[in-house]
Amino acid sequence: MKNNLFTGRKIVIATKHKKEDVIAPLLERHLDVQVVIPENFNSDKFGTFTREIKRVGNQLEAARIKAITAMELTGTNLAVASEGSFGEHPSMPFMQSNLELVLLIDKKNNYEIRGHHRTFETNLDGTYVSSIEEVLELAKKHNFPEHGLILRRSEKSRFGVYKEIKTLEELILRAKKMLSSPFLKKIFVETDMRAHRNPTRMKAIEKATEDLIKNIRSSCPQCGSPGFVVTGFKKGLLCRSCKLPTDLPQKEIYLCGKCGFSLEKPATKYGKLADPKDCDHCNP
Repeated sequence: MKNNLFTGRKIVIATKHKKEDVIAPLLERHLDVQVVIPENFNSDKFGTFTREIKRVGNQLEAARIKAITAMELTGTNLAVASEGSFGEHPSMPFMQSNLELVLLIDKKNNYEIRGHHRTFETNLDGTYVSSIEEVLELAKKHNFPEHGLILRRSEKSRFGVYKEIKTLEELILRAKKMLSSPFLKKIFVETDMRAHRNPTRMKAIEKATEDLIKNIRSSCPQCGSPGFVVTGFKKGLLCRSCKLPTDLPQKEIYLCGKCGFSLEKPATKYGKLADPKDCDHCNP
């Protein structure tokens, strides 16, 4: 790191769900920091994946308030927090995706730097079942207990939600008890998307942390601040066949969050020319 901004400093990871398992090694290796985990940090009050508590603000705002709270609890001025979201992919509406955000806040130097990772690799699922056989099918499908399952009375129920089920015997026992209730003919079973019960999601958080490290290492050519990252694109990459502009990015726009300096660089993801299959003129 230029100027050794983070070397030897304490950094708090705002988590209660073991995210430090994938975040801490990367921060320690690449930033030379001392990781701190806050005791009794309750991230659930800022929103839960199981929907008992609505998320505070949007994805970035939730990560930000978690980082700030963790700094206040530990008396540090450097923090990392992450926040995930699940839903339809923005450009592929019928495909489910997981978007992970990892945010670094440096109060001492007034930096806020982000890392992102979006992936189709997610086991997000939920369905009503009326028998133990159906519960066992879901358990096999989602590799339980390595990946957690949650039982609830109904999809929108805030009560009668069972999360910390660690064994197949416990899962069967709990499901039998719920299904034997005279008031329940079916129960809702969903995958546990909390990081410590979902190795698939944990891998996405690790990738987002790697992106954060990459962005920290990208320094502004004007002021030298970290976090000189792509914030937008200019379309118009020429088609290899007809040489007309396509909707693919031709330029990437880099912006410094500190001094505001911006710079355009050639986009490299799709090469120097676009494939005709991505051209509306060649492939209408």
